[in-house]
Amino acid sequence: MTNGYMKKKKSPKERFLLVIGILFFLVYLFMGLAIIFYDKLPLGMEYKYRVALGSLLIVYAFIRFVRLLKSENTQDE
Repeated sequence: MTNGYMKKKKSPKERFLLVIGILFFLVYLFMGLAIIFYDKLPLGMEYKYRVALGSLLIVYAFIRFVRLLKSENTQDE
């Protein structure tokens, strides 16, 4: 029963870093979506530049999320 099914408990530091990582993923994702779709945001940019900046933030959010998942998998082993 203990051949990989039992997960090691995370330390408070590891749990805190996981929560912060997820929080910042959501922050970057929300910022990217807000820049693209929220027209009342006071940015003096053309729409195509808003889409470019928003897309860049969304891609960066997913890169951070993938790195977070990879670091969690390596800590479990």
